[in-house]
Amino acid sequence: MIVDLIAFSFELDTVDLAGACIWSLALYVSFDSAKNWVASQLDRWFNFAEGWLYTSVEEFEETRPARESQNAFYASVFSIIPFLILGVATNWVINISFGGSSWAIALGLMTCAIGGLLTLANQDYDNDED
Repeated sequence: MIVDLIAFSFELDTVDLAGACIWSLALYVSFDSAKNWVASQLDRWFNFAEGWLYTSVEEFEETRPARESQNAFYASVFSIIPFLILGVATNWVINISFGGSSWAIALGLMTCAIGGLLTLANQDYDNDED
């Protein structure tokens, strides 16, 4: 029934989708400083863009704490999008290079595990410096 409502059809390869998501997770976990930079830039932009919606300065300052925390949440959620794009590109390049989706998934899982371990080690090292 829903197929009759859509005028076009497309096929979505679930193996490529899984590979792209695994690579997105691996890149998101591995590049912690890039993740934080993207989230802070999005937070800055959300705070700047929302300032144009208010006509009075009093109302703008009154709602500042709630808006800034909400914008920080949205920024952290939307910071996933660049890593999804990079994950799709990485999965595509590995599929082209090695000639199969199994290589992309296997390398993505290994990268995810190694990146997670390195991130945990880096957090422990950062806590020891304090």
